[in-house]
Amino acid sequence: METTLTQAFKENFLGDSPDWYKSSIIAFLVINPILLVSLGPVVAGWALIAEFIFTLAMALKCYPLQPGGLLAIEAILLGMASPDAVYLEVSANLQVILLLMFMVAGIYFMRDMLLFVFTKILLSVRSKTTLSFMFCFSGAFLSAFLDALTVTAVLITISVGFYSVYHKIASGKTLADEGHDHTNDSTLLSEHEANLEDFKAFLRSLIMHGAVGTALGGVCTTVGEPQNLLIAERAGWEFIEFFVRMSPVTMPVLVCGLATCILLEKIKILGYGAQLPEQVRQVLQASSDHESAKRTQHDNASLIVQFIVAVILVLGLAFHWAAVGLIGLMVIILLTAYNGVIDEHRIGHAFEEALPFTALLVVFFAIVAVIHEQHLFSPVIAWVLAEDPAVQPGMFFLANGVLSAISDNVFVATVYINEVKAVLDAGDITRDHFDKLVVAINTGTNLPSVATPNGQAAFLFLLTSALAPLIRLSYMRMVVMALPYTVVLTTVGLLCVLYRL
Repeated sequence: METTLTQAFKENFLGDSPDWYKSSIIAFLVINPILLVSLGPVVAGWALIAEFIFTLAMALKCYPLQPGGLLAIEAILLGMASPDAVYLEVSANLQVILLLMFMVAGIYFMRDMLLFVFTKILLSVRSKTTLSFMFCFSGAFLSAFLDALTVTAVLITISVGFYSVYHKIASGKTLADEGHDHTNDSTLLSEHEANLEDFKAFLRSLIMHGAVGTALGGVCTTVGEPQNLLIAERAGWEFIEFFVRMSPVTMPVLVCGLATCILLEKIKILGYGAQLPEQVRQVLQASSDHESAKRTQHDNASLIVQFIVAVILVLGLAFHWAAVGLIGLMVIILLTAYNGVIDEHRIGHAFEEALPFTALLVVFFAIVAVIHEQHLFSPVIAWVLAEDPAVQPGMFFLANGVLSAISDNVFVATVYINEVKAVLDAGDITRDHFDKLVVAINTGTNLPSVATPNGQAAFLFLLTSALAPLIRLSYMRMVVMALPYTVVLTTVGLLCVLYRL
């Protein structure tokens, strides 16, 4: 039967996504102008936030850039935010964009060294509990001195590497075969399917432990999360003072978070506790031996360069030599120059992972511009500031946590710290009370926001990465697996804010 032009348009719209999903997006686009005219910009703004979160939740049905972008474009056309406002949001978050563009690509050129190191760890540590603890603690430690997005990029790179090795064998190929497509399951051999599913569950739990670790460490220092730099600037705190001021909350939370990691692996609930199948371990061991056997002096020289540049990267970020993204560009230049990667197409592959997410993040800033222009969070801020000063830190912590989980912790922290700084400058609160509120704002935006993938950029990056569909890490699965961490981090953080500040 010949396809009509109308049918072609319908089929082309959002590609292979389900018809119900396409209908939902069209319904959103139709409803929004009606809500704006009939109920006003505040209701329409909150509806837009809910719709955008829906596109994030359905990321495995359709990448959120297209449906979320359509919603953002409509909001701008309806006057809910101006193009200038979107540009200001993007400009204010240029460091995050540069980070994604260059740092993630820089990590791509370190993948051989990362796979070498983490393969040795994976094969030498047979206890899943110990391995999970190492991933969670490593994520926390590295995030405190680097940043959560960079560490998440590392976790994604090594996990895709592990997965692709076993997928090749499970598809009937040998380790020596080149050009295997690990995203295509049609060639899988039936005897390997069960092991592959167990391996996916194993990787899901490891990657979630590591991702939560980035939040545990990211809250501690000025470089851990993007908004921490802004908060430290407004408070006038340097690296050490920031760490010390936060420690009454962050250190107990870190200990309890790591304890939660161990407990989850012991009681094996909510997707945790999956073991590495012995057959998969044997394949990874064989792959490690194969790579070692065929490694040439050129390969050894490349690994040494990657180790050296990794040290330079850590020093550059720890001492904040430059903006994180610019350090990432330096890493790309050093690694490609000294390892002979001079072909444009080979360099281009490094940017494939990060640029779609960078585009999505810019769309996200358009939604943030709507929030800002329509003052959607202002009533919450005014309500908290009107309460008794003794309970304000706890209320700020909870309000920040809820708003960060449903929107974005960078934006929420920016709004709250500016509002509180304005109150301090007006002389309405003391400096001591201001310091307590700053701690509450920072911890509130960083800890409860692990509840949802859109709460933290690192989680959203993981959800929309090439790894997520491979190991079936959907939005709701991330929410469920993060739930015990959310409860522990929020509860311990709130108690510390109330009784230790």
